[in-house]
Amino acid sequence: MTESNQFRLLGKRRFAPFFGVQFLGALNDNTFKQALVIMLAYQTASFTSLSSSTLQNVAQALFVLPFFLFSATAGQLADKYEKSRLITVTIVIEFACMALGAAGFYTQSIGLLLVALFLGGVQSALFGPVKYAILPQHLKETEIVGGNGMVEMGTSVAILLGMVLGGWVITQPDWGVQAAAILTMTISATGVALSRFIPKAPAADPGLRINWNPFTETWRNLHFTRSNRTVFLSILGISWFWFYGSMMVTQFPNLSKDILSGNEHVVTLLLIVFSVGIGIGSLLCERLSGHKVELGLVPFGSIGLTVFGIDLWLQTAAHIAHGPLGVASFVADPAHWRLLGDLFGIGLFGGFYIVPLYALVQTRSDPVFRSRIIAGNNILNALFMVAAALIAIGLFSVGLTIPQLILITALLNAAVAVYIYTLVPEFLMRFLVWMLIHSVYRLQKTGLERIPDEGGLLIVSNHVSYVDSLVMAAGCRRPIRFVMDHRIFKIPVLNFIFRTGRAIPIASAKEDPEMMERAFAEVAKALRAGDVVAIFPEGRLTDSGDMMPFRPGVKRILEETPVPVVPMALMGLWGSFFCRKDGPAMTKPWRLRPFRKIGLAVGEPIPAHRATPESLHTRVSTLRGDWK
Repeated sequence: MTESNQFRLLGKRRFAPFFGVQFLGALNDNTFKQALVIMLAYQTASFTSLSSSTLQNVAQALFVLPFFLFSATAGQLADKYEKSRLITVTIVIEFACMALGAAGFYTQSIGLLLVALFLGGVQSALFGPVKYAILPQHLKETEIVGGNGMVEMGTSVAILLGMVLGGWVITQPDWGVQAAAILTMTISATGVALSRFIPKAPAADPGLRINWNPFTETWRNLHFTRSNRTVFLSILGISWFWFYGSMMVTQFPNLSKDILSGNEHVVTLLLIVFSVGIGIGSLLCERLSGHKVELGLVPFGSIGLTVFGIDLWLQTAAHIAHGPLGVASFVADPAHWRLLGDLFGIGLFGGFYIVPLYALVQTRSDPVFRSRIIAGNNILNALFMVAAALIAIGLFSVGLTIPQLILITALLNAAVAVYIYTLVPEFLMRFLVWMLIHSVYRLQKTGLERIPDEGGLLIVSNHVSYVDSLVMAAGCRRPIRFVMDHRIFKIPVLNFIFRTGRAIPIASAKEDPEMMERAFAEVAKALRAGDVVAIFPEGRLTDSGDMMPFRPGVKRILEETPVPVVPMALMGLWGSFFCRKDGPAMTKPWRLRPFRKIGLAVGEPIPAHRATPESLHTRVSTLRGDWK
């Protein structure tokens, strides 16, 4: 299968200008925020009597509060108006906010700077829905994960550069304040110019009447997000990530100053390591997911967030205070390497966690309401981030330390993950499938682009092992409903996966005629609904490695519901732990060696009237070749 590299999108006008605009916007936000945060952390006493910890979280709350207040209106605007022009307008607003911030830096007015921070949050709230809603209009389905990965990577790099620029500039004596003001305004002006090159993206609902009441519209947007249960729970998962990330990152300045005895530049180092982790994790998502929305990465990511969060607590709680350190001295101490590794791990697994969730929300949302659903996502994100700031303030007020706050956040992440995966077992099912294919096997795929993107479809394949359906599900972009022997359907652990994937158990007419009739009826219903159904026409697992004749069940299915048939061949599974070579399957543990190479080959679709059991057998046999 020819799969384009996600970096090629940077050479496409339908993606590159948008990527540049969102990159510059994130760069500017974080340059301004970091300059302000460093001032608050290290020069608080000259501005206000509030404690540094309290002021840090107040600033965070002020930035995210507009997302809660104005995202509903932003979602309506993004659905009603053409999106490229709307992006230009939002970047012009950003320029005005940076001008106000420049005045605040020049006058060293904490009040003016906090107002600019709040208005910057308003601008970001307006940009959020159009940012994610425009991607499905300009990218192909196979590019969605890669595009989202690029956006998240770009955002992480922009955050990194913004933190470095903002932290470095504001600490320069004599000219640092003026430079921060000029730099932020220049970045905004560049973004305005670049936004003019974004291709037009037509309005999803041009006849929409804007409801300017933020409270009633917020409630309505939340109703849109609940219209699809999986999308809504994915949004809750995204919002939890922002809670987790906000709780961690907001503490970095005081973690550096009060716990690690580091100077301002150590704060920047912590953010660099964290941001690089997110960027690499986001980019790896496309390769690990096989160019499709792979929900199995989400539980994998959440496990890493908890494990590395707990280890970060162990490292910070055991830290011994000493004299102030610069970056060179901090890195030179081997005791700090594990701590930096934890921050990198949190970022890496955060990328695995967040990219598939964003891609799922984009691809499974109703296009007419997509911007408002994303606005609902932003509202919940903001609510969770404000809650994180308030909870942090509350926990600090009763005497908790930053390391204890890190531990509580990591443990809460584990509890939230278990709760969400209990509500949506599809996440856990995909995780088990993904782990199988990326630990026990190395899957080589060819011809997957031949599977049509929509419409009812019947897949026929040879049957080699008990995990054939898992291999096929892991390789295909579209969800597949498998028709399988009821005895395989009942195997422990695999049964959970099969039930969650809505597999259809079947028995022979001799064994259970009623079950067989129910299975054929369910297959016809699924095909009429536009689902992909897969069957193994041999009727049972091979015990010789050779293909047996295809039974006439496929003919009955196509006579009742004529749909295209896609032949598929599995290779390399003969001789594995899950096959029947030399006796019963799953009884020879020495065959369970990691990273066994297997193959999945897909042929051209065949019209129903030309698909006979004999011709399909020939097609699958040809695809398989000599590799069993």
